[in-house]
Amino acid sequence: MAALGESLPSLFLRTAQLYSLSGTCSPEEITRLARELLIDPVTQTFSLLPSAGRSSSGATGHIIDVFFLPGVTDTLAESVLLAASLLGIAGLERVATGRRYFLDERLSRQDVRAIAEALLYNPVIQFYRLLPAEGERAAGSSGRSAPRLSLAGPAPSPSSPPHVARLALSEMNVEELSNLSRQRMLALTVEEMQAIQEYFRRQGRAPTDVELETLAQTWSEHCSHKTFKATVVYRELTPAGETAIEETIPGLLRSFIMQATSELARPWVVSAFSDNAGLVQFTDGYDLAFKVETHNHPSAIEPFGGANTGVGGVIRDVLGVSARPIACTDVLCFGPPDTPVEELPPGVLAPRRVASGVVNGVRDYGNKMGIPTVNGAVLYHREYLCNPLVFCGCLGLLPHGSHPRAVEPGDLVVVLGGRTGRDGIHGATFSSGEMSSETQAVAGSAVQIGAPITEKKVTDVVLQARERRLYHAITDCGAGGFSSAIGEMGAQTGVRVDLARAPLKYQGLAPWEVWLSEAQERMVLAVPPACLDELLELCALEEVEATVLGEFTADGRLTVTWGKEVVADLEMAFLHEGRPQRTLEALWQRRPLTVGSATASPEALPDAADVLLTLLRHPTIGSKEGVVRRYDHEVQGATVRKPLVGRAGNGPGDGAVLQPLLEDLSAPRAGVVLTNGINPLYGKIDPYHMALNAVDEALRNLTALGGDIERAALLDNFCWGNPADPEQLGMLVRAVRGCYDAALGFGTPFISGKDSLNNEYRFGERRLPVIPTLLISALGVIEDASRTVDMALKAAGNLLYVVGLTRNELAASHYAEVVGPELLPTTALPQVELEQARTTMKALGEAIRRGLVQSCHDLSEGGLAVAAAEMALAGLLGVSLDLARQPATGLEELAEGFRPAVLLFSESPSRFLVEVAPSQREAFEAHMRAGGVTALAALGHVTASGRFVIKHGAETLIDLSIAELQAAWKGELP
Repeated sequence: MAALGESLPSLFLRTAQLYSLSGTCSPEEITRLARELLIDPVTQTFSLLPSAGRSSSGATGHIIDVFFLPGVTDTLAESVLLAASLLGIAGLERVATGRRYFLDERLSRQDVRAIAEALLYNPVIQFYRLLPAEGERAAGSSGRSAPRLSLAGPAPSPSSPPHVARLALSEMNVEELSNLSRQRMLALTVEEMQAIQEYFRRQGRAPTDVELETLAQTWSEHCSHKTFKATVVYRELTPAGETAIEETIPGLLRSFIMQATSELARPWVVSAFSDNAGLVQFTDGYDLAFKVETHNHPSAIEPFGGANTGVGGVIRDVLGVSARPIACTDVLCFGPPDTPVEELPPGVLAPRRVASGVVNGVRDYGNKMGIPTVNGAVLYHREYLCNPLVFCGCLGLLPHGSHPRAVEPGDLVVVLGGRTGRDGIHGATFSSGEMSSETQAVAGSAVQIGAPITEKKVTDVVLQARERRLYHAITDCGAGGFSSAIGEMGAQTGVRVDLARAPLKYQGLAPWEVWLSEAQERMVLAVPPACLDELLELCALEEVEATVLGEFTADGRLTVTWGKEVVADLEMAFLHEGRPQRTLEALWQRRPLTVGSATASPEALPDAADVLLTLLRHPTIGSKEGVVRRYDHEVQGATVRKPLVGRAGNGPGDGAVLQPLLEDLSAPRAGVVLTNGINPLYGKIDPYHMALNAVDEALRNLTALGGDIERAALLDNFCWGNPADPEQLGMLVRAVRGCYDAALGFGTPFISGKDSLNNEYRFGERRLPVIPTLLISALGVIEDASRTVDMALKAAGNLLYVVGLTRNELAASHYAEVVGPELLPTTALPQVELEQARTTMKALGEAIRRGLVQSCHDLSEGGLAVAAAEMALAGLLGVSLDLARQPATGLEELAEGFRPAVLLFSESPSRFLVEVAPSQREAFEAHMRAGGVTALAALGHVTASGRFVIKHGAETLIDLSIAELQAAWKGELP
């Protein structure tokens, strides 16, 4: 549009919402529906058109209509249908919604098509039609007509069973097995296909398509985590290529992540790695549930829907442990927003389009569910261009001991919530493979569409059913749909299911599609027969569909029927334990932990003030207010420390603090602290140190708020390339080992996690893996949520302390990224000193909770200079600092001219900038030294001058106004 706008500076563009209504309604009823429901009379008008006709308003120009594809969930249409019935308009039978775009008539038809295909629709879930500028034509003459999608009620099951295919595996050779796996999007290896082939040879029959798809889903990387459970033969080489370490690891998850939790054995960990979410004790009567998921592949091809259902899915994970969702988090990773369209590989959406869709998808689900989105981050890097990452988290609260887990034979299989459709088919296997320029065409059905209002109603039912103890077990229909949910619930008993009973959105689905569909907003419960009527009454009251699909048995088999026809009959033991154990090779060659040149000259470095402003403009560091303001972080009324803080309400908070229990306002109110740590740039040099730094960052953010690391738990999310590549797996081993060492060093157990592998994009002969990325989320519990602080400066005259030791650690820093590593002296990757880091955080967190600190901010991207600038612009106060007082080590060998740059921009971990009132100076220093912290110094003070001044002795390095900092940070022009 910008390119077209250069030749047409006054380009005309207008939009309209379309509603395609079918039924027996009178014109008066349609008019009433429009006036009372569909329009805002202050800002909108409406007109009634013939089916798919042009506007009667006399507008000239091109018209583009965009509708959802038939079968795609249209939540707005469902709301219109429901609201019409509430208005007493009974004749409305079908609704479809779309968007109409009126474009300037001076545009060529080719330009209009280019605009439509680049900006206005996504072929994965939508189609468009172009009405020509010349004359009126019949609807559909230049495209497809609006879909006629029935939303009147559940689609009846066909009178005869749909076709079930039987696949002649027994005689297939290796090539044929591999081709079958690829053609059906099974994401199974040849060895796994051969194991299935041998099983059915022993059974003396050919598998059905339902059975093969069930095995593919259950054995998928997404569902079975087979890389993290694989035996890994690990070799570590010296820089010269000689073998330094060779070992066999019997599973990364068991040997490192879970092992750390086992060794720490914290008594307040209620459940780790055994439920849909990790659980920790909150108070004597309540527990907290926390889960963070990824939804990367779907978000890459349909950003809104992918992120939208990512949030919905992680909320259901928390609901799947019987917890009430009380907060959401989101961490998003995109390609550079200014990437030219011509540089995009085939099939890749523009980063701005991805980012806009993802952010709106997160907003749409959390806001409509009434759950605050309270913490997150947004990162930009070129290696996310083809592989954007979407991390969605949810925190839940539940009474202690209220989550039942034991399925009993005879329990009924009950599904609650949304109906089953073709959306989400092959989501589990799709997420287990790489993407390519053909992904949209072959995997479009793997994208789900969310309906948050339906999920809100399901949540209300589940929480009431929990209180009434109406079920023995519960799980969500996530990846793999009924196959995963029911198959896993019945793994220890057996289960029999009749798919013909499943409520469908529309007819025509094959049994395997009904079984594998990942249609959203569905939960599966194991319900004692004696509780069924009460549960159905509750569902009717809340307007939630509930259907009995079958029952749990004691035969150890998965039996799936369509009416009387058996479409799948598998031994549970083979389904869940028959997958061949993988043995993978991992290779890591040690690299120097330094970058830069011994011959670099300080004179070549740019001005420090210019660098600071450049860093503040960096999309990863700069203001995220435009994102955060779209999310409701106040709903439910429990958010104490918010994502935006300070006098202007736009400072970047270090995390969130909530107080979800408000029964007794006179007593100290227990608080929850949520933070995260992520820095993929470090992994380019060594993923081991990336992991240590990610844990350190999550915990220092928690500490900066006043959290207690002695009551903190961690979650890990790994996003990696293809683990079949020994070098990719070698990097993963390094990162997992770093998580283990960090967990033990800080004393913080892991309680949950998720791996998302095969984040690679293929086009032609090129393969583009994602930059190895590890997100660490921290969950802390504190006795009193009011004893916390934020990062905004509070008052002129207060002292500013640096806590922690600064080292010559600019490698992989944001300073190095904007200046260029070739201008740096020899400088190291930031490395965590675990013992001292833990000592520092324990002492500082306690000082905050004792009321000795006015504000606190961790030092991370951009080092001291950026942290101080963020505190100043949040508090709208000036700063005066002298770096000559800063605790530092290892700078003696640097040329004098390099030392200020290191002191300003080093990203050494475990450091904080702390604001202390003069009256508390002695108490603060005494407390910190008694806690074992010696790296502590007052660098300066807060001023009322409106100036941001940093000196090194007599030399002024930076002298900027707060307005200049604000403008840079917000991306505004000077």
